[in-house]
Amino acid sequence: MWTKRKIFFDGGCRPNPGPIEAAVVLRGKTHLFDNLGSGNNADAEWLALICALEVSESALLLGAEFIGDALPVIRHANTILQSGIASDARSERFLALAELVKPSRIRWIKREQNLAGIALAARHPR
Repeated sequence: MWTKRKIFFDGGCRPNPGPIEAAVVLRGKTHLFDNLGSGNNADAEWLALICALEVSESALLLGAEFIGDALPVIRHANTILQSGIASDARSERFLALAELVKPSRIRWIKREQNLAGIALAARHPR
């Protein structure tokens, strides 16, 4: 089923480095992921993108637009998509999932516009 949808993703860890959490927002529904291991913020953003691909796969969404606020991760993911070359286990998992769900694009937005980032921030009120 080809559906144009936006899937927002964000990852984080508190403290940094520390336990990783991620959020994915699809169709107004927030999917939260805990117990993703430990790492730094870059690890968390990668895992959030992988979680977003998994959510897309389980929802049978092909060609969706993946939107996040971690520019280095988004640039690297797009490079992997263009080259088809994965250099480690994480990028291999990303590439395998991307081949299944065929993202239309992976793009950056500002943190304050990222629905998944807003959902993560709501878990940790100041």
